[in-house]
Amino acid sequence: MTDRPRDPLANTSRLVIDGTNLLYAMSHGPERQPPAALIGRLRGIIPAPIAIELVFDGPPERGLRGERIASGVRVRYAGARSADALILSLVDEAAVGGAEATGDILVVTDDRDLRNRLRLRGARTAGASWLIGRLDRGRLAAPSAGNRRPPAARSTEDDERPGWKPGRRATAKRGPSRRCQRGDTP
Repeated sequence: MTDRPRDPLANTSRLVIDGTNLLYAMSHGPERQPPAALIGRLRGIIPAPIAIELVFDGPPERGLRGERIASGVRVRYAGARSADALILSLVDEAAVGGAEATGDILVVTDDRDLRNRLRLRGARTAGASWLIGRLDRGRLAAPSAGNRRPPAARSTEDDERPGWKPGRRATAKRGPSRRCQRGDTP
């Protein structure tokens, strides 16, 4: 038995998401969020080298025509076909590149039948709850660009020095109480 990494994104170069299924799982019912609401959030939690493809049922919405929307993010609409059929065809197209190409694909869906058919083709799958858990994290997995000091690196001087408070005369004027006029001598 092979040891699989715990993180489904390990060894993934392409993430295909059943967008309709994900939006339904996120709303816990039939009320849908617009697909555009997911794009920025997904790009924020998925590492940049991984290409993201959101696949939705039905015709494209205005402004979203199956092209690259953001860096590494593509939105596709199934049109007359189902999103499941489009996802299967995307995996089949990648299978031309060999077993390694389909093994690098991770498909996020809760559709059990689709998951079984994808596994037979060599693609890996994850449930929508896994992706929703990543979306709901309080902080990003990527490091920030700031230069924040870790708590252990703070000196005791910083802890003893009182912080700024209004009324502590921090902005009180110091120096001469009035401005000298021309010709006056101080």
